Amino acid sequence: MKKWLNEIRMPDTNMKLSVKIIYSMLILFLGIFLGIFSKWLDNMVIDGTIWRQYLLETLDLGNVFSSLPIWLLIALAISVYSVSSLRAGLNVFLFFIGMCASYHWYSVMFSGFNPQRYMMIWYGLTLLSSILAFICWYGKGKTIISLIIDILILAMMINFCFHIGIWYFSFHSAIDTLIFIISVIILYNTPKYTVISLFGAIMIAFGINI
Repeated sequence: MKKWLNEIRMPDTNMKLSVKIIYSMLILFLGIFLGIFSKWLDNMVIDGTIWRQYLLETLDLGNVFSSLPIWLLIALAISVYSVSSLRAGLNVFLFFIGMCASYHWYSVMFSGFNPQRYMMIWYGLTLLSSILAFICWYGKGKTIISLIIDILILAMMINFCFHIGIWYFSFHSAIDTLIFIISVIILYNTPKYTVISLFGAIMIAFGINI
């Protein structure tokens, strides 16, 4: 099994364990920071006359961090750029557990309520995320398996980033479009490979919405 997986994508064995641990801790701290930041945005009453808050209003960061695409993009980047599939699963798990725990803590401490049922869904997704990250890591390989993984990832991103149906296609927002473009860049391999991935993802995305 290990040999077959290594044929799809070979892990990077050159990185020292100490460096791996540092990277994983930084990813955990990133999750903690973004969890607090997203909840802080939820609580903020924006005053457009203050230039810093006007910038937040213009970028619509409150809605950006309240929707799935940005979290999917971050998880994709963490998983693909990890040194191995196992490390990808661990790093994405650490990111989401940090994000969920800090978001939950901030809600209780500063928002005055405990969104326990809502957070249980996110904690469940956190457990699932490590498995999905393990699979997504192989999307950066150069085999037919990698191509299939890329197609499925991009099909999912299309459905989350755009309004799509059998007879229509429209944009959510400029930021969601940018998120999709960055996803394509992250998974980029060769021009031919990318075109095939996009074509297959579009076909699946439209097929799902028939």
